[in-house]
Amino acid sequence: MSLKKDIKLLFKPYYFVNILLSLSYIVLKRTPGVCNYLFNVEECEFDGKETEILFFLLIVVMIRTRKAGSVTMINYLSSSFIYTKVANLILWFYANFIMGIVYGIIFILAGLILPEPTYSGPDNVIYFRGMQGLDEELERDKKCTWLVAFYTVWNPSCVHFAPVFAELSTKYDLDNLKFGKVDVGRYPDAGKKYHVNDSSMSKQLPTMILFQEGKETLRRPTVDSKSKLIKFIFNMENIIMAFDLNNLYQSCKDQLKGKKSSMQEKKTIKDKKNE
Repeated sequence: MSLKKDIKLLFKPYYFVNILLSLSYIVLKRTPGVCNYLFNVEECEFDGKETEILFFLLIVVMIRTRKAGSVTMINYLSSSFIYTKVANLILWFYANFIMGIVYGIIFILAGLILPEPTYSGPDNVIYFRGMQGLDEELERDKKCTWLVAFYTVWNPSCVHFAPVFAELSTKYDLDNLKFGKVDVGRYPDAGKKYHVNDSSMSKQLPTMILFQEGKETLRRPTVDSKSKLIKFIFNMENIIMAFDLNNLYQSCKDQLKGKKSSMQEKKTIKDKKNE
C-alpha cells in the first residue's frame, strides 16, 4: 500500500478518532492554559511517573508492532492503537479519577461505533462457506491449483493481510490458479480440519495453504521439527517467494496453453474427418 493511500486512510473516522485518543493526554498535558486548567498545575511538564509510563509504552509499541509483522505506516498505527489507548487510560486515571472514567467511556464507545475498516478494493477471491464448500471445490477440479487464506474478521493481522491477498489474486489469477478465503471464526469446522487455531491468542492467523491436485502441498506459517510455529510475515515479497508464485503462475499458464493446443488439434482432426 502506497504512502499516498496510507495518508488518505488517516482521514477515515476510525484512524482519525484513534489518533486523537492516542495523543490526547500528551497534547493536553503539554498545551499551556489547557493543562493548567485540566490538571491544576503551574508547569505543563510530565512528572517522573508519567515519563516512566510513556517510556514503557514506547518500548511495548515497538516490540509488539515488530512481532505483528507491521511493515506500513497504517499497520504500525493499527497495531499500536490498543497499547497507546490503554496507556492514556492509565495516565488519565493517574491524573484524575473522573477524567479517567470519561476517557474510558469514550474509549469503549469508539471501539463499538468505529471498527477498523476492512479492505473493499478489487480482488479475484472466492469466499468459501466453511469446510464443505472448499472440499467440494478441491474435488471438483483437481487440475486447478488453489491458494487459500484462512482468517478471521477480528484479527488485526488478517485485516492488514486482506489488501495484500487481494492484490495477489488480481495479479496471478488464472483459470487453473485460483485464490480463496475461509473465515475460520465463522466456520470453525474448516479450522479444525486444516489445523488452523482460531483462538484470540492464536499465532496461526492468517494461514495460507497451497492446494495442488486437491491436496495440501505447502503452508505458511508452518512448524519446525519440534512442532514450534515458525513466524512468517505476510507481505507481498515474502508470499511470492515462499510459494514461488512467479514460477507457479508460469507453470499454470503453460498448462493452459498446452490444453488449448490439444483442444485445437482435436478440433482440426475432427474437421478434416468431416470433410
